[in-house]
Amino acid sequence: MALDLSKTITQLEELTRHMSGQRDAHAAALAAALAHLASADPDEVEARRRAGQVTWLAAGLDPSTGSGQALLAGAVAPAPLPPDHAVVAVDGSHIDVDRHSPVRCYLVNIGYVSLRYGELPDAALWNTPRLFASDDDLALRGPQGNREQAVEGPVLGMLRAVMEIEALADLVEAVPAGLPVLALLDGSLILWGLSGSGYPDFVRTALIDDRLLPALDRLRTLAAERTLAVASHVSLPRSTDVVSALRIAPEVCRWEAVNCDRNCGALRRGERNCDVVAGVTDAQLFAEALRPGERSPLYRTTSSIVEEHYGPHQVRFFYVHLGEEIARIELPQWVGDEALDLAHGALLAQAAKGHGYPLALQEAHEQAVVSTSDRTHFAQLVDELLAAEGLPATTSQKDRSKRTRFI
Repeated sequence: MALDLSKTITQLEELTRHMSGQRDAHAAALAAALAHLASADPDEVEARRRAGQVTWLAAGLDPSTGSGQALLAGAVAPAPLPPDHAVVAVDGSHIDVDRHSPVRCYLVNIGYVSLRYGELPDAALWNTPRLFASDDDLALRGPQGNREQAVEGPVLGMLRAVMEIEALADLVEAVPAGLPVLALLDGSLILWGLSGSGYPDFVRTALIDDRLLPALDRLRTLAAERTLAVASHVSLPRSTDVVSALRIAPEVCRWEAVNCDRNCGALRRGERNCDVVAGVTDAQLFAEALRPGERSPLYRTTSSIVEEHYGPHQVRFFYVHLGEEIARIELPQWVGDEALDLAHGALLAQAAKGHGYPLALQEAHEQAVVSTSDRTHFAQLVDELLAAEGLPATTSQKDRSKRTRFI
């Protein structure tokens, strides 16, 4: 039976009325955030973050220029883009393990794009699907071999993200020497699923130590040989790292020492001093603070998974006004100033070609996407191949009932 929207319309009307009632409060919070962004002392904010006990994931405000001063506010205009440059991008999709299927397996499809601009323009687009079905592929195992974590669901999603970074290193290695390169990923560089998770340590070791860090090491080596900007593009970001840094500014927090749990742990939302900027995302803040084409200063993520386990590949990020939206761009800390300028200028050019979203990532997605019909045909092909070999193709009664139409 289809969803009866007539039973939901009243609830949706109540939701829209609630949102309308919150409009003025949000506008006031945004105005306050903009004012404090302009007036807060970044060195003081960073000192309070380092010395305090902060509930929020507040952006780190390390010095990002030769002045030695941390930056919180500011708008950076794009530098000229070199006419001869390359943009490479990867994206991925997967078919997860289906517990109703007679075969335990998963498929990862990586889409590749390599675009060259300038005197010798060129373009190459392709994808590579890989099927994983061995015992070693289907589980991550602890060092003693007596504990394991199935590779499915969120774990498979994180593994695919790591495979995309490995694929990106392969793409960069294939670009002609000396050509500046913007290497793009879709989504975050941070494996958020491992932050405060219940996964055992060997899962983090397998994903970060054994796979992610070696791939980033390869990219860092390549960056020492050429101008290379490795950047991960987050569209419509919901993060609040910069706004959270404003929350601990002395003029907003108003406590002499920052200790969120001790000072305000018993207070409800709306009763805390810092709620004057609550409900505002970084993207909303920079939509007002930046003009089209401009980017924010560089900030540092204070995610525990990055600070404790990414080693020399700590993650910096900035926000850029791409015309249609504010995007969050994440980069390893070793991306230098020249490469940062390349990332800024090339992202703007790619967004202009892609109607607001980087063209290379659009094409990588098209190469990688696994459609609903693809998934259905994949399942059918598995059944047919099993039958051809005389192997059992049993499935669950639940799955069988979904495939059968009853009168």
